[in-house]
Amino acid sequence: MSESGSKLTELSSLGEFGLIEHLTKNIPIVNKSTVKGIGDDAAVLKPASGSQVLVSKDLLIEGVHFDLMYMPLKHLGYKAAVVNFSDIVAMNGVPKQIVVGISVSSKYTVEALEEIYAGIKKACDVYKVDFVGGDTTSSVSGLFISVTVIGEVKKDKITYRSGAGVNDLLCVSGDLGSAYMGLLILEREKKAFQANPDMQPDLSDHDYILERQLKPEARTDLVKLFSDEEIVPTSMIDISDGLASEALHICKASDKGCLIYEEKIPVDQDTYDTAREFGIVPTVAALNGGEDYELLFTIKQNDYDKIKDSQDITVIGYITEKAEGEKLVTTDNHVFDLKAQGWDALKKRDLGDLTSNTKKS
Repeated sequence: MSESGSKLTELSSLGEFGLIEHLTKNIPIVNKSTVKGIGDDAAVLKPASGSQVLVSKDLLIEGVHFDLMYMPLKHLGYKAAVVNFSDIVAMNGVPKQIVVGISVSSKYTVEALEEIYAGIKKACDVYKVDFVGGDTTSSVSGLFISVTVIGEVKKDKITYRSGAGVNDLLCVSGDLGSAYMGLLILEREKKAFQANPDMQPDLSDHDYILERQLKPEARTDLVKLFSDEEIVPTSMIDISDGLASEALHICKASDKGCLIYEEKIPVDQDTYDTAREFGIVPTVAALNGGEDYELLFTIKQNDYDKIKDSQDITVIGYITEKAEGEKLVTTDNHVFDLKAQGWDALKKRDLGDLTSNTKKS
């Protein structure tokens, strides 16, 4: 029984096609490039003249990518869509259509899937993306969500990871490390609840970092800013695995090195305080935390004046010759090799433990 006392609906009562029709009815079309959406064997798309088509896909697995003990189903649907939109944005493109496949076990009800689809539809509404198709099927256990997003970008505006040049400025949007700190808060309260189910979770004063984990946003606003300011980034990537990992991706793809200044890495105050509470160096959270879905990008130095007044873009370093390697300059003026360690690295508390080949500058 639900909290309201109404009887929940078993998936088997609708059948596959009935369930799909129920979950995808009354979905509007907002993009001219969508000729035909849901209702046939395939969607029909017609990109704008002069545009390139972008396609990206993610698979989210219960117990691996999300924990339903603290992830609301509607938020899960929203996040599943938005993290895919972010991949299109990272190519300097605009997401236009989305296709969603969901596999669920019998423990889920129609009402549970309605919540997931409500989150997906909300994301599509916010970002003006058309929901054009998908599939549902059964699984032996758990929930699987497969999302494919289609986007567009003008041929002369497309941005790869591989275009960074020596002396290009390395920039980041927003702030970093907050999503990971939100996850640590949720995991802490989960453990407290498991130890004592009568305890209420203590989530006070952490609204920002919790939202960054549970309901991230894609930086489509930056694509518009680039267009308005006539900037084409020389390289770009979204920050899903931490700043260090993404910087190394750009350097590898561009066959270059980089120099990043610790003091320039933007960290929110709540993120900073929470990291300290957990015994983590805030910079380490920013370098390795992941799931911020901000943009890391490079621009030519002559484009600096176009972004210097933005309160949401920070220049954190610059691109160097490959032979100079990928370096981090700490606040006390030490230079370390940049090293991507991922979440496991956050168990360490010393910034030096997360880098290698220590050198004094």
